[in-house]
Amino acid sequence: MNTPATKFLLGLCMAFSICSTAQNTSDNSLSYPVDKLDNHQILLSAVNATELGALLEKSGPFTIFAPSDAAFAKFSNNKINELINAKDKSALKSLLSYHIVAGQLTASRILRAMSRGNGTASFTTVQGKKLQAHLDGYDIVLTDPVGNTARITTADLNLENNGVVHEIDSVILPAQM
Repeated sequence: MNTPATKFLLGLCMAFSICSTAQNTSDNSLSYPVDKLDNHQILLSAVNATELGALLEKSGPFTIFAPSDAAFAKFSNNKINELINAKDKSALKSLLSYHIVAGQLTASRILRAMSRGNGTASFTTVQGKKLQAHLDGYDIVLTDPVGNTARITTADLNLENNGVVHEIDSVILPAQM
């Protein structure tokens, strides 16, 4: 099925040099060859465990702040596995949607917003909470409401017409977990 959500998730995979092999339309999941996942296996597992595709299918473009596997390891492999395997996926959906902002926020747009905001900018995530951005040297740093920070390590990975991905080095949280 060639839906916007499918294109978005496939674009996310291609942005990280990941190829999808099949889509199971009954549960909104994608299947990926394990050897191609490299450093975003946990993020893709989390996306597959939720019905986030339904949100992505409704509108766009989106900006995704995508934590690497190393970022999830710093957060807690046990905690993310608990969230992925939980019967109630609401906490996982909240965590993932906190990493998504509506609109296409390229690095230059984030920098312009920080310039207008005297060095900081605030963005409302799809989850509903604010995410702060500021510069530390040449790096764009994101700060969540709890005080955790994440640096954008790779910026402006385009997802065809449906957004942009920025890889980050830490998991950001909408609230204490």
